[in-house]
Amino acid sequence: MYEAAFNRIERELRNEAGIANELDYVEQISWVLFLKYLDDLESERRDRAELAGEDWEPLIESGWRWSEWAAPKTAEGEFDHNGARVGEDLIGFVDRSLFPYLADFRASAEGPRTIEYKIGEIFTELRNKFRSGYILRDVLEIVDGLSFNTQDQRHELSELYESRIRRMGNAGRNGGEYYTPRPLIRAMVRIIDPKIGETVYDGAVGSAGFLCEAWEHMRRPDLSASEYETLQRDTFFGQEKKSLAYIIGIMNMVLHGIEAPNIIHTNSLNENVMEYRERDRHDIVLANPPFGGGERREVQHNFPIRSGETAYLFLQHFIRKLRAGGRAAVVIKNTFLSNTDNAATALRREVLASCMLHTILDCPSGTFQGAGVKTVVLFFEKGAPTRDIWYYQLDPGRTLGKTNPLNDGDLAEFVQLQPSFTEGPQSWRLAHADLDPDTLDLSVRNPTAPEQAPLRAPKAIIADMLARDAETAKILANIRGLL
Repeated sequence: MYEAAFNRIERELRNEAGIANELDYVEQISWVLFLKYLDDLESERRDRAELAGEDWEPLIESGWRWSEWAAPKTAEGEFDHNGARVGEDLIGFVDRSLFPYLADFRASAEGPRTIEYKIGEIFTELRNKFRSGYILRDVLEIVDGLSFNTQDQRHELSELYESRIRRMGNAGRNGGEYYTPRPLIRAMVRIIDPKIGETVYDGAVGSAGFLCEAWEHMRRPDLSASEYETLQRDTFFGQEKKSLAYIIGIMNMVLHGIEAPNIIHTNSLNENVMEYRERDRHDIVLANPPFGGGERREVQHNFPIRSGETAYLFLQHFIRKLRAGGRAAVVIKNTFLSNTDNAATALRREVLASCMLHTILDCPSGTFQGAGVKTVVLFFEKGAPTRDIWYYQLDPGRTLGKTNPLNDGDLAEFVQLQPSFTEGPQSWRLAHADLDPDTLDLSVRNPTAPEQAPLRAPKAIIADMLARDAETAKILANIRGLL
């Protein structure tokens, strides 16, 4: 049912001049879906209040409610085509009335952890890119047929939304920043195994894939009312710098069933990590931070190990965001394991000294489609130094790509073997005592893999070529002498 609705929306948006690419598509469908979700949430809250005999005050005032401008109904409950705004009238209302009204929620909200603040933040950052009020009208009517009232409905919508995020990542450009393969996320969550009462944090939240998968992992059918409330309000926390990613992350969590996601629109790297207090810390970190970046000097001053590499700063941020005994799984470029620059060496030294780095998952090329880099996942616990490190070299037995992506089956053996650190053809242990004390090189070197012939030096190759040329010239000279 909902698949057909999403396909109809896509067909409409192909004719919309203001929607230029996959990123625009996800951004614009996000704000429409969000407003329909708010309307359904309002109805649910009203029903709860009536059952409890309590007063109910709507979030959205009359005049700006979905049922009045997006989907007006007749007295018989049918769509009111005569009373519905269309064309320039609809675009003008959205741009000059609706968005400014919703943006004002941020100033009047009690705090950043309220749904009111999220509404204001989203509509402060967003711009309506629909140019045709007739196409927008068609999209609104399609979305009005969707419902967020049951868990099954939200699950189906979240699956469809995730598929659009994945497609956005596959489209290239900066879309890939928002999408980490869900099979990899699920494996990381299973290994870390968050429990009710623990807090889960991602300081580079993107589309909130880690938080959504952690929610699915922790949400059991037998949860008590207090446990469910803890999951809803006091478990999942994230921060995101980029506006579009922030909006997508909020919407993704909402579709998974989290009513008021604790995602803050901010740059995590602007925080001085030396000033964190215990109240700022979390039990679990799950993240795939961006790399590269060339961070500015004033940002680097927030960290004891200064570097222009964004991922190195995020790793320091995550370590200090963890409570003592806290657990983390962080994706990072595999060059972190062996780079010889001062920052990389110092950061490896800090990780090994302050954390028990117990597992390194080596991901194959193609895991992150379009990224063009190899990555590893670091699994560690804060508060005790590293002793032994268990490596697992993931090998799906095929070339990964857009049409042949990573799947849950590829990671099944890793998830099975990791708890016992079982050694085998693709896994081995490395003792901290065996590391080079100067470089602390953590490179992935499978001791069970067949040895490859060492690469020849360029000088030796050139000398061999010259010798062959001389031998060939001598043979040709002998042939000419016989003629």
